[in-house]
Amino acid sequence: MKTGMKSGIKAVCVAVALIGACACTPAIAAPAVAKNDTATQQTDKTPVTPVTTAKPGDADDGVVSINMASAETLAQVMNGVGLKKAQSIVSYREEYGPFKALEQLQEVPGIGRALVERNLSHIKL
Repeated sequence: MKTGMKSGIKAVCVAVALIGACACTPAIAAPAVAKNDTATQQTDKTPVTPVTTAKPGDADDGVVSINMASAETLAQVMNGVGLKKAQSIVSYREEYGPFKALEQLQEVPGIGRALVERNLSHIKL
């Protein structure tokens, strides 16, 4: 009788697993469609303004403020500057205050004249 009971329990478990798998499949396969009531109520005369989440110093048109930008932004925009050098720029700025000239970047350890010249079109104060 124990063997029959174990087989019955296994059969129930398999059946529950199959039912669960079948029930979940349509939810996974079907893409979620979100309806935005505000967007559907707007008329063609009302222009939709995109929401921007730019922070001060973030790159606009590929130019970034060396006095305001985060290390991540500096690393993304500047040629030849990875996250480590970008963090050095931010640390230098925090220790000595804002840069007064773009060429002052050469005072940051690891940043040389050639690197500054290569990035003059990508940076501003």
